[in-house]
Amino acid sequence: MTVLAVDIGGTKFAAAAVDADGTVVTRAEVPLKDRVHPEEALLEVVGRVTDRVPVTRLQGVGVGSAGPLDPRAGTVSPVNIPAWRGFPLLDALGRLVPGRPVRLAGDGQCMALGEWWRGLPKGEPARSVLGMVVSTGVGGGFVFDGVPHLGPTGNAGHIGHIAVDPDGEPCPCGAAGCVETVASGPSMVRWARANGWTGDDARALAADARAGVSVAELAFRRAADALATAILTASALLDLDRVVIGGGVAAAGPVLLDPLRQAVARNAGLGFLHRLRVEATSLGRDAGLLGAAALVLSPSRPEVPPAPAGAPAREPVPAGVPAREPRDTACT
Repeated sequence: MTVLAVDIGGTKFAAAAVDADGTVVTRAEVPLKDRVHPEEALLEVVGRVTDRVPVTRLQGVGVGSAGPLDPRAGTVSPVNIPAWRGFPLLDALGRLVPGRPVRLAGDGQCMALGEWWRGLPKGEPARSVLGMVVSTGVGGGFVFDGVPHLGPTGNAGHIGHIAVDPDGEPCPCGAAGCVETVASGPSMVRWARANGWTGDDARALAADARAGVSVAELAFRRAADALATAILTASALLDLDRVVIGGGVAAAGPVLLDPLRQAVARNAGLGFLHRLRVEATSLGRDAGLLGAAALVLSPSRPEVPPAPAGAPAREPVPAGVPAREPRDTACT
């Protein structure tokens, strides 16, 4: 069985054909930069995959999108894609891959789902997992005993919109001082430039932090402190085992993860928080795509309340993910 997986982010769209065992058959990415109509990027990225894997071979479509979203209506309103407000994403994908089920969850939820399914070593217990996407925005998702926790509206996991500084910068979500205003790539770059840095983007900021440029290092420490506050808040509430960090900013590696782990350890007061492990994704840029694929590949479905009167019927997201298989954790 092969499915189409789609990952909708704030700066790029990605898509892949994924087999039932988690093998990525082919993948494509399309940047959003300078595009007035993001749906053009959607058409292009899906087309690149279906040029290599015929639509007739695909048994369904799973999509993880930045939110907020409405899984029952099939619409998305990503905070960092202003052109999409109530965009009918499932209808758009249904036209591209007609006659197949299309299922939707948040990008952070899919990232967590992908990690639980194909990322975490099978022999290591992790009953409660938080996946975080640190990129153009900051998103998240929870998986408990293999079941994604989506919430009544499908929007659970918006950890980037925990307030860490009520007097801080306005956030695109409408609040102030959210984690995203400190720890997203654009926010870090904006702060660094306001403090004398003259580089181009988050990638250059990470390179300067690795080179010991003080303002760049401080930008990453600020981000790490904000992320740690959100992680410990979520962990105190939900008794998490594992936090897995992915996304473009997380690709900076130790320059972010080292101060993040230090901040978590420094501020973990309650005893049960000390067992929390914070790790980088082992799946790289495929974590969200694998989670999106799992939305279709799972054999189970949750019972959900009926959609409001007049709303289109949608396939619910699955209650679990395909069975985890042993993973070789040796370096290759």
